[in-house]
Amino acid sequence: MHARSWRAGVPRAAPQAPCSFGWVKYGLHIPNFGPFGSARVVADLAERAEASCWDGVFIWDHIVRREGDYDVVDPWVALSAAAVATTRVALGPLVTPLPRRRPWNVAKAAVSLDHLSEGRVVLGVGLGTPRGPEFQAFGEETDARVRGDMLDEALTIVRAAWSGKAVTFAGEHYRVDGVRFLPRPYRDRAIPIWAATESVQGRPVRRAAMLDGVFPFGIETARLPLLANAVSRARPGGPPFEIVGVSKKDDADVWEAAGATWWLRELPWGQPLEVSEALVADGPRR
Repeated sequence: MHARSWRAGVPRAAPQAPCSFGWVKYGLHIPNFGPFGSARVVADLAERAEASCWDGVFIWDHIVRREGDYDVVDPWVALSAAAVATTRVALGPLVTPLPRRRPWNVAKAAVSLDHLSEGRVVLGVGLGTPRGPEFQAFGEETDARVRGDMLDEALTIVRAAWSGKAVTFAGEHYRVDGVRFLPRPYRDRAIPIWAATESVQGRPVRRAAMLDGVFPFGIETARLPLLANAVSRARPGGPPFEIVGVSKKDDADVWEAAGATWWLRELPWGQPLEVSEALVADGPRR
C-alpha cells in the first residue's frame, strides 16, 4: 500500500537516503481546502514529503472559509489517507478547534489514526476563530472566554480517555458517565498535544505548558523567546517541550535561532497545486 502512487500521471519523488535528522524538525502545514481539498491530494503530498525528507505533515481543520466557496476535505479522512501512504512522518491536525468538536470523538479519532500510523500522531488543539462562518453559521459558541473553558474541559476528557480507565467527568460544558475508551494509544503511550496561542503570556501559554508543545500563531519570531521563557516558568523541570513555528517563506534558520524546535512550511492555498508540489520536492533546507 505504501508504494501506491496516489495521483495517476504524476511521477513520485525519488527518496533521499538516508534522511538527516537534526535538533530542529521540519514539516508541512497544509490547508484542507482549495487545491488541497481532497484526501488523495493530501496523501500524495505526504508521500512526496516523506520521500523528500520532511519530518511531519500537518493539516488545517476547517469546514467552510470566509473567503468563498472551496472544496474542503475532512482532516481526519485526509490524515488517514496520508498515514497509509507513509511510514515515517509525523501526522496530525494543526489545529483542531476542540470547542466545536465533541472531545470524545476527537479522542477516538486520534487513537484510531495513531494505530493506523503506528504511533506517529500529534494532536494540535486550539479555540478556533469566530471571525468566519464556522462558528456563527452553525450556532457554535463565539465568546473566547467560554471557548477557553470548553477547551480546558475537553482536554481533560481527551487525556483521560487515552488512559484506558473508565472516565467520569461533570463539567459546565461536557459530561461523561463512567465510559472506558479502548484501545489505548499505540504502544500505550499518550499522544503528544500541541496547543495554539496568539499570545506570549496568560491563559493560552499556561494551558500549552501543561501539554507537550506550543504552536504560536501570528507571533513574530522576535517574540518567540518571550513565549519560550513564559512556558519555562510555567513548567520548571518538565520534560522536553516543542515550540512549533510556521511560515509562508523560507526562513527556518530565523525560527531556529529564536528557539523553535519545529519549523513548518505553510503551503499556499491560493496558488496552483504544482507550486506546492515543487516546494515539497525541494525538501527542507537543513
